[in-house]
Amino acid sequence: MAGRSLSLKNQEQKTCKTMPNTKTAEKRLRQNVAHRARNRSVTRAIRTQCRKVREAVAAGDAERAETEFRLAAKCLDRAGAKKIIHRNAAARVKSRLAAKIKAIKQSSPLSPP
Repeated sequence: MAGRSLSLKNQEQKTCKTMPNTKTAEKRLRQNVAHRARNRSVTRAIRTQCRKVREAVAAGDAERAETEFRLAAKCLDRAGAKKIIHRNAAARVKSRLAAKIKAIKQSSPLSPP
């Protein structure tokens, strides 16, 4: 317990109402805090990337939307593989974003050759 940083100890106290009694419970709490922080970071990155795709679609920029979509799909697939979000949820979000991009491509007039 002497080797722990003060901020981690405070964070552990915020996440649970009672402190663990055994060494294994202390370790489990440390792991849970680390995993939760990592999962929240990944989830936030996914939301940000999906927002960028939606903003590009709203602006009518199909090229930028496709670029952002590739990054969003990568984030979603990785999160689904690590079980941060469900695989089917990741697929559903990708499908909806792809449909929006397809709709904007079809609605925009093609430039003459």
